[in-house]
Amino acid sequence: MALDPQARDWQFDRFDDGSQRIHAEVQLKNYGRFLEEYTNQLKGIEDALDDSVGDVWDFTLDPIALKLLPYEQSSLLELIKTENKVLNKVITVYAALCCEVKKLKYEAETKFYNGLLFYGEGVTDSSMVEGESQIQMGRFISFLQELSCFVTRCYEVVMNIVQQLASLYASNKTAPKVIETTGVHFQIVYEHLGELLAVLLILDEIIGNHVTLKDHWIMYKRLLKSVHHNPSKFGIAEEKLKPFEKLLLKLEGQLLDGMIFQACVEQQFDTRNEPTSVTKNSTFAEEFAHNIRTIFTSAESKLGEPSEIDQRDKYVGVCTLFVLHFQIFRTLDKKLYKSLMDICKKVPAITLTANIIWFADQFLLDKMAPAAKITEKKNLQTIKSQRETFLQQKAQTLSKDVQSYYLFVSSWMMKMECILSKVQSVEKFAEHLSNRCNIFIQGILYANSLSNIIRTTMNLYMSMQKPMTKTSVKALCRLVELLKAIEHTIHRRTMVIADSVCHIAQYLQHQALNSISVAKKRVISDKKYSERRLDVLSALVLAENALNGPSTKERKLVVALALSVGTQMKTFRDEELLVLQVVLKKLDLISELRERIQVLCNCNFLYWHRTIFPIYLDDVYDNAVDSARIHYMFSALRDCVPPMMHARHLESTQVLLESFDKEIMDVLNEHLLDKLCKEIEKDLRLSVHTHLKLDDRNPFKVGIKDLTDFFSIKPIRFFNRFIDVKAYVTHYLDKTFYNLTTVAIHDWATYSEMRNLATQRYSLSMTEAHLPSQTLEQGLDVLEIMRNIHVFVSRYLYNLNNQIFIERTSNNKHLNTINIRHVANSIRTHGTGIMNTTYPFDRADKFNRGIRKLGLTPEGQSYLDQFRQLISQIGNAMGYVRMIRSGGLHCCSNAIRFVPDLEDIVNFEELVKEEGLSEETQTAARQLDSVLTDLTRNSAEGTEYFKMLVEVFSPEFRNSKNMHLRNFYIIVPPLTLNFVDHSISCKEKLNKKNKVGAAFTDDGFAMGVAYILKLLDQYQEFDSLHWFQSVREKYLKEKNAVVKQQNVQSTNQDEKLMQTMNLTQKRLDIYLQEFELLYFSLSSARIFFRGDQSAAEESQDRKEREDEAAKSNSDDS
Repeated sequence: MALDPQARDWQFDRFDDGSQRIHAEVQLKNYGRFLEEYTNQLKGIEDALDDSVGDVWDFTLDPIALKLLPYEQSSLLELIKTENKVLNKVITVYAALCCEVKKLKYEAETKFYNGLLFYGEGVTDSSMVEGESQIQMGRFISFLQELSCFVTRCYEVVMNIVQQLASLYASNKTAPKVIETTGVHFQIVYEHLGELLAVLLILDEIIGNHVTLKDHWIMYKRLLKSVHHNPSKFGIAEEKLKPFEKLLLKLEGQLLDGMIFQACVEQQFDTRNEPTSVTKNSTFAEEFAHNIRTIFTSAESKLGEPSEIDQRDKYVGVCTLFVLHFQIFRTLDKKLYKSLMDICKKVPAITLTANIIWFADQFLLDKMAPAAKITEKKNLQTIKSQRETFLQQKAQTLSKDVQSYYLFVSSWMMKMECILSKVQSVEKFAEHLSNRCNIFIQGILYANSLSNIIRTTMNLYMSMQKPMTKTSVKALCRLVELLKAIEHTIHRRTMVIADSVCHIAQYLQHQALNSISVAKKRVISDKKYSERRLDVLSALVLAENALNGPSTKERKLVVALALSVGTQMKTFRDEELLVLQVVLKKLDLISELRERIQVLCNCNFLYWHRTIFPIYLDDVYDNAVDSARIHYMFSALRDCVPPMMHARHLESTQVLLESFDKEIMDVLNEHLLDKLCKEIEKDLRLSVHTHLKLDDRNPFKVGIKDLTDFFSIKPIRFFNRFIDVKAYVTHYLDKTFYNLTTVAIHDWATYSEMRNLATQRYSLSMTEAHLPSQTLEQGLDVLEIMRNIHVFVSRYLYNLNNQIFIERTSNNKHLNTINIRHVANSIRTHGTGIMNTTYPFDRADKFNRGIRKLGLTPEGQSYLDQFRQLISQIGNAMGYVRMIRSGGLHCCSNAIRFVPDLEDIVNFEELVKEEGLSEETQTAARQLDSVLTDLTRNSAEGTEYFKMLVEVFSPEFRNSKNMHLRNFYIIVPPLTLNFVDHSISCKEKLNKKNKVGAAFTDDGFAMGVAYILKLLDQYQEFDSLHWFQSVREKYLKEKNAVVKQQNVQSTNQDEKLMQTMNLTQKRLDIYLQEFELLYFSLSSARIFFRGDQSAAEESQDRKEREDEAAKSNSDDS
């Protein structure tokens, strides 16, 4: 027995076994787990977005966008449901056709227009290789085939719309009427038909203006002819060529000959299958003409006015409909034709898409031969001259337009911020919504006006091949910025606008429903029944049903179609109908607010006018104060990218994108970034070298250009990168300063000062070069001296008192010197580590072996001269050790002067750890401690260099192998005599023309003697000689003898003898002075080596110190 499905009862399991509850708990747990994971994901996204999450959206940074456009989920059949089946069918047919038109128009605007427009782009003439044109066209054939199918489909839709309208408005009185059409005007259908015809017109215009496309097509046909003659060479079967050639001929005839629109309007609209004639249908002809006039009248009043929205598109549609009407019915409405032509005086040209500009007068004359006969030549001439006048006037008024719109748009943006930040009160909710609605629509009107001015002016200049002044270019760019400012404002307040749009749409729908409800009551109250009245009532019910829901495009279309039927029989009063039309128009604008703003603010036409970009950047550079506006221009340039994705002539669209990217970036670098870098560098250089007075820097005379505003610009988004002006300039300066410092390392201080100035003046975060620093007086490098110490000590002379080395002789006009500052600079360059490697043991050992190598020189010097020179070189090495120590102290003291107390340096790492700071801070503190420790050690260590040298070499010198040195102190007196003679001889050469061998100092000898005496522990033995005392006594005795002799000879008046005595006395003074200087130098040198103590005394002191240290250690333990 079959069970009734309605009566089934599934209560077979009446007892509760708990399974259902367990299952529910499992599902609940799963759901809880899902919610927890989802919450974590959302939290992660929020954390990643960080501060960017908020009411204010950023056009360049937002990872997501909010689309407000509602999409219809129901089909047309579900939407169009009334009791009136016939009306349902009529409305459904027209709604379906209108939807088809919208789809075709969208496909044309996105795919076919862009594919055709961008053909040939992305390849420069210089990079175009032979055969590239044919390859591009070869890739493009498939696109043309798709376009051919699209055009054919458009023809079919146009045919269907015309025939559907003709069947509704049949003039055959015997034929049954579908519905009563008296007073019924489906204006919306004619508008859609006009839009579709305009699509075909635009395709014609694009192809007609595309010289490259036509040239490549001809070259491709020639190639095909070559292939036809020798198909085997190209690896193509001959039987495939003929069909392909036929296809090309078909494509050429249909698409490339400028006949797309013409072929459509010349279709045979009368078909055998259709009972109703189209061309002979007078009722349809009149209805067609009536709708054209109605559409034109509504568009004409607002064309060129501030309240204009889509009237230009309507005007283009009207012109195409007028031509279609003429082609079908062969009648010409002269009055309407004249009115259409007169619009050209008001609106000289209309931009159809991108850079395609359209002149209605030329179109009407070309497509309607009889019209040419009734058109006065004077009138045509007036229209042409009007275009030139328009451009001349625009060139003069553009600056004023900029000022006016700048004020309008700024005021509108302030109102947007103001109304969207206000808290809405319940009492004035409707008023608030009405205000918001009006302000939103005002934004659309401003965007439309700006877009029309920019596109018409730019494209008209290009079309008429008239040059544009720089002032006009700058003004147009300012208008582009204002246009994008409107779009950015709408985007910034997306969240609030989204909320408002929903409320406003509901409010407008409520108003429309009230109006329709009043009309419906009026119809119901009339008790007279008729089919016409039933149609009206059904149409009003349909409009109400469509309005009761989201404001989708399909519902708005159904409302428009329904009201075309529902407004007959004076169901609405004139003022009521006007109000309803305004409300529905507002609803149309508000429900598509974002999309309309996006279309109106789309600046993809700039691709065809990108030659203005360099002029714009120059203007931005010259007016740095408002340089942030560059964001708007790059936003406009980004609009060029989506259309490029439909290019089909290249191997990949990426080639076109990369070409555009490179072109824009090259211009940006040349006209802004590089200029900015050079200017900043120049300013820093001149500021640092102000003391040179290179140019007049007085701002009151030469003015001042503040470039700091460029560095407050947020990074600019372009393609897949962000252009950071501040980072770009910083990188340039870092690179320049680094490279120039490596070339001239002594200029490090200058570039360091410029780097600091860049930070202070321009707030640039400069990178430290980390290059070794040198100065202009760097002198010889310490490491180079150490590598060649044997050469150095033989070529340089030492001055004990001034701590300076002077070159012995030179081929140049100057002598090199080395002092403490030079050593300190070298230590700063290479680091303090070189101080600890100044005199290694192996060098000391090599030096020690070198002492034994005595021999004659080629100059024939005596052994005593050679011995003196060897001792002087040993002394020079000791002097160099002393200088290294002094240079190290000088460098360390400069570095550590900022440490307040060297005896009490805090441990920064411990302090940081106590505060619980980050690991990076602890690492930094550890490094600081290390640096301070190193500096402290280097400033205190190494004071016993001479002691080390004595301790290392003294055992070797005192060894039994060197017994011959036991009497070294005996040879010191003859050596001093030899040195004094040599020193006096060198000094006398200073006053001679030939200065070979001239010198004024050589304290290396004193240092050498003091060092060797210390090594041999012979200070006391040498002192026992009382050598310098005997020398002093000897010279004083000789001086006294000369004085006595002078006194005796003064009575004889022998001048020659007196001169001789004077010279003798002077020479004795010189010798005595030189011995005194040597004595003082030797005494000073002995201090370095503790010459007051013998070896035994030093040993005793060392032992006592060791005992004291051991005692203190034991006490501590």
